Amino acid sequence: MTTDLMPNRYRPGETELPSREAELIARRDSVLGASYRLQYRRPVHFVRGEGMWLYDPDGRAYLDFYNNVPSLGHCHPEVNAAMAEQAGRISANTRYLEPHLVDYAERLVETFPTEIDRVVFTCTGSESNDLALRIARYTSGNEGVIVSSYAYHGTSAAVAAVSPNLGDAVKFSPNARIVALPGPAGVPDSQAADFFESQVRAAIDDLNRRGIGVAALLFDSIFSSDGVWIDPPGFIAGGVQAVREAGGLVIADEVQPGFGRTGSHMWGFERHGIVPDLATLGKPMGNGFPIGAVVGRKGPMERFGAIARYSNTFAGNTVGIATADAVLTILQRDRIPENVLAMGQFLRDGLEQIASRQSGIRAIRNAGLFLGVDMGTGDASPTDRRKLALDVVNAMRDDGVLISTTGANEDTLKVRPPLICEADHVELFLAALERALAKVAVA
Repeated sequence: MTTDLMPNRYRPGETELPSREAELIARRDSVLGASYRLQYRRPVHFVRGEGMWLYDPDGRAYLDFYNNVPSLGHCHPEVNAAMAEQAGRISANTRYLEPHLVDYAERLVETFPTEIDRVVFTCTGSESNDLALRIARYTSGNEGVIVSSYAYHGTSAAVAAVSPNLGDAVKFSPNARIVALPGPAGVPDSQAADFFESQVRAAIDDLNRRGIGVAALLFDSIFSSDGVWIDPPGFIAGGVQAVREAGGLVIADEVQPGFGRTGSHMWGFERHGIVPDLATLGKPMGNGFPIGAVVGRKGPMERFGAIARYSNTFAGNTVGIATADAVLTILQRDRIPENVLAMGQFLRDGLEQIASRQSGIRAIRNAGLFLGVDMGTGDASPTDRRKLALDVVNAMRDDGVLISTTGANEDTLKVRPPLICEADHVELFLAALERALAKVAVA
């Protein structure tokens, strides 16, 4: 496992840069905190975006196959118009009566199973997961949290402490337990459900033995940080049942798979045939405007609300609600998930054709337009596999196509284009990937 938490990044002195970018980096370094990182070996410098494209100061276009924040594409005109129109009238918070807030809340919960019928708004996915943990801990009376082995759930102190993806620099909570996923562990599909359930039950037993108890199973239903380990559908069901039997809540982190990303379903947990107690939303909800939510069952929401006030100044503000409402309208009206399903299959088919011609692709996994592409041959070392993945990502960046890496070893290409992706975009991506594979093989 790599100890570099962001291996695909710029390192001063390793790459010669044009004076314009070098001077801007120097200015950044003189004023911004040292925790920031710039992505890619040669940082990208953008001044505008439109649809699937980002543009640098010289007008060069880059195809974005990485960014799930602008889920409907960069600077979507209808979303931006809704945002601007509301900002031009009033930006108010949830302490005042405002019908658009209720209208959107009703529309949002209608996209969930009937058991889930309450929503509390936040600003980010991190805030959503933080609030969901508070609700789970209060209503269960327990403290323990179970997460997957390379999970990332946000940046607040509470959720960073249950995000093993953040590495040793962030102290992992003594009340959290890590469970392995069947895919990375090499467990065949036929045994995946039993394997995952046994992992969860062992974690519950340990938490109970230490007097901690289990408050929640917190999972990203596409397991994106673990390397996009999504199959077989339903393998988490036994673990979900075990947590409920132990008095804990089930929290589906939908920041990555939600809002139609999988194509087959609006929400990632639906692929697994389960209904969580709480679902957490973030990034794509506002197509770039910061808005998130916790959507959940009435019982735990009301028990928590009876003793705790959650009123976040900007969460659920009228501008964010208008923006999110426009996003949901477009998703439903334009049948975006249907496009996601079709383009996801088209993209996977193209990747499989490349894999048949190239030795650098080891495995391909996807749900809709979220793909994990494992790099390197099976007998290659983890270091060589990671180097190949990073070389490919940076060769594609130089060719004007943006992706990144994921997984514990960062040897999986993370391919996650906006949901408006079309066939010609897929073809451009596939051509760039094949050129990158040929280039790094020669190098």
